[in-house]
Amino acid sequence: MSETEGLVSAYVSDADRDAEATVRPRRLAEFIAQDRVRDQLDLLLQGAMRRGSPPDHILLSGPPGLGKTSLANIVAAELGAGIRVTSGPAIERSGDLAAILTSLGEGDVLFIDEIHRIARPAEELLYSAMEDFRVDVVVGKGPGATAIPLDVEPFTLVGATTRSGLLTGPMRDRFGFVAHLDFYAPADLETLLHRSARILGVPITAEGATEIAGRSRGTPRIANRLLRRVRDYAEVRADGVVDLATARAALIVYDVDALGLDRLDRAVLTALVDSFRGGPVGLSTLAVAVGEQPDTVEEVCEPFLVRAGLLARTPRGRVATEAAWRHLGRTPPNGTFGADVPSAPDLFSSDADQA
Repeated sequence: MSETEGLVSAYVSDADRDAEATVRPRRLAEFIAQDRVRDQLDLLLQGAMRRGSPPDHILLSGPPGLGKTSLANIVAAELGAGIRVTSGPAIERSGDLAAILTSLGEGDVLFIDEIHRIARPAEELLYSAMEDFRVDVVVGKGPGATAIPLDVEPFTLVGATTRSGLLTGPMRDRFGFVAHLDFYAPADLETLLHRSARILGVPITAEGATEIAGRSRGTPRIANRLLRRVRDYAEVRADGVVDLATARAALIVYDVDALGLDRLDRAVLTALVDSFRGGPVGLSTLAVAVGEQPDTVEEVCEPFLVRAGLLARTPRGRVATEAAWRHLGRTPPNGTFGADVPSAPDLFSSDADQA
């Protein structure tokens, strides 16, 4: 997938990591939006520091790009503790996890991204570490195998997951604080864009920030990525200021439309409308029609298309909603929409959040 096609993907790329570190908030007071989670987390951390003990283990869930990694780093910074960062797929054996746990200092923070993908033997080892700050390392094989108990310094585990439903019950129950991050409202993204622009030294107008925020899918990572691309356009083809006209012209070049859809998103909708008369059509057939893998269509395109009310998943297959026909400039045929196809929700409204 090219950079342009991935421009509005909420998944982090290698190029994003260094750029995000520059604009990432360092303290809880700098973290924009997510007011309820921020207030709850502040109480948790303040209480733990007054007691002089590590806070409860923390689970952060929500779609990618909303700030789970930033919050993990903020937890360590607020506690004045060190942080060790790893990911679920990187922990393949229980021994890998044991080595990490025994290297932690007292009060350190262990951040495990995509914790739902941790290997089962390592997950079972993590149970005793979270509850009793102890791990049992098995030495040898067969009847002669011996379990050696090792003490672990008291620590705080911060787990992040984009698919909380895949977490096992025993794992979820061991977190004392569970928070879900929601998509950002456009006004919050505008505030974030102004902050990022100041850090990056990019002159930006209120109208320019509004235009970028409206195409960012409610996701800070996408907003910051679009800001960097619009900055490039402004410096090369304009006067260096990110205003309304520059933002619109730049996003046309990068093929991001007014709703934040990119080439692949529009290809999926166009195939549904033009080739299959709005559906229903199966995922595999739809993926073949746009020349992509089914996983790419399902994981990269569909979440936002469904949330934006442009596509519906029904028992019979994928269906383009009336909003999708209108967005493509088409007139929907009579009888396209059945009772099992929901109407398009207002994006980022409270009703859409509950859908």
